[in-house]
Amino acid sequence: MGTENKVIKCKAAVAWEPGKPVSVEEVEVAPPKEHEVRIKIAASGVCHTDLTYLYDCGKGVQTRPFPLILGHEGSGVVESVGPGVTTVQPGDNVIPLFLPQCFECEFCLSPKTNLCYKNWRKTQQCVLADGTSRITCKGQQVYQFLGVSTFCEYTVVPEYNVAKIHQDAALDKVCLLGCGVTTGYGAALNAAKVERGTVCAVFGLGAVGLATVMGCKAAGASRIIGVDINVEKREVAKTFGVTEFVNPNDHNKPIQEVLMEMTSGGVDYSFECVGNVTLMRAVFESCRAAWGTCVIVGWNETDSLSLAPIDVLMGRTLKGTYFGGWKSVCSVPKLVEDYMSGRIMLDEFVTHTLPLEEVNHAFHLMTKGKRIQTCPDLSAVLAKQSLLLPPFIIHSPF
Repeated sequence: MGTENKVIKCKAAVAWEPGKPVSVEEVEVAPPKEHEVRIKIAASGVCHTDLTYLYDCGKGVQTRPFPLILGHEGSGVVESVGPGVTTVQPGDNVIPLFLPQCFECEFCLSPKTNLCYKNWRKTQQCVLADGTSRITCKGQQVYQFLGVSTFCEYTVVPEYNVAKIHQDAALDKVCLLGCGVTTGYGAALNAAKVERGTVCAVFGLGAVGLATVMGCKAAGASRIIGVDINVEKREVAKTFGVTEFVNPNDHNKPIQEVLMEMTSGGVDYSFECVGNVTLMRAVFESCRAAWGTCVIVGWNETDSLSLAPIDVLMGRTLKGTYFGGWKSVCSVPKLVEDYMSGRIMLDEFVTHTLPLEEVNHAFHLMTKGKRIQTCPDLSAVLAKQSLLLPPFIIHSPF
């Protein structure tokens, strides 16, 4: 591309401090170092998690360093590779990943988990393996959110955090597989292992919730109950497979009691797709005793969850999922092909298309009027994804 081994000047949405709007700046992106890949971003989702780390640091999430370039749900084309990279080459279509897969650690070698801790602590600190970022602005280092930073026209990520995908894939759609859709879809198929003919309840019908519904339907669930206080979600959710819609505000009793009555004892599988610990308890208590399984999908790093031991002793299972249980580098290319063959939906998650310069408006859209609330003070946004192109996308997973 004529830029190999050179510093690239490009645009990025820089968050200079928490709680303030981001600003689109000219940044400098350094060439990749050993086992690193520089990617020209084609499209990027705006996940509700991005919004949370910008405006709600400390409220269920740990503070990240600033200045920071957010974005962790993107797709693009490899511009250049650093020494030692063998898995991709310039020109390849790829999806950068916040969850690595090194193929060497005990986790990667185990079929029991999709976790991988290769450079984990570094990327959680928003730097790469050597403790620095590859992006600077006005002479100052800018941190890379989760080691990714897709709100930048170019980014550099570790080789272990890159999935090579089909060259014919629609980059403005498959970027959604970088986080929210993959997480929800896998929550049903991999974490819960939903069985055919069972009853499921999904709390929070944002993008992650709708993807969870999609996974429940693919697994053959006979009833899929969507729970949300936004009545506009009722029709949207049917598109993805919801068979019944429940608005907690329509009832004068706790939502778990409502579901217990609707299902004569509780659902077989329940999913919390918001990230609020109060709601998590209600979702868990919605499960049927003896074999009900509750999966925590919503992101929360810091708050404590309180449960009644008897609910566990009576045979209910509580578990969580990270990135839907998918082995990232191996699984994402297969999910891309599933989309291309029509086995999973992505287009239906898209609601808005905006340029990078309007990223603050994208955040505004996520919070304006269309909130997903499943109990007081629990909020997420927009029934579907919102796209930010070119070259970026917005979506809300919670």
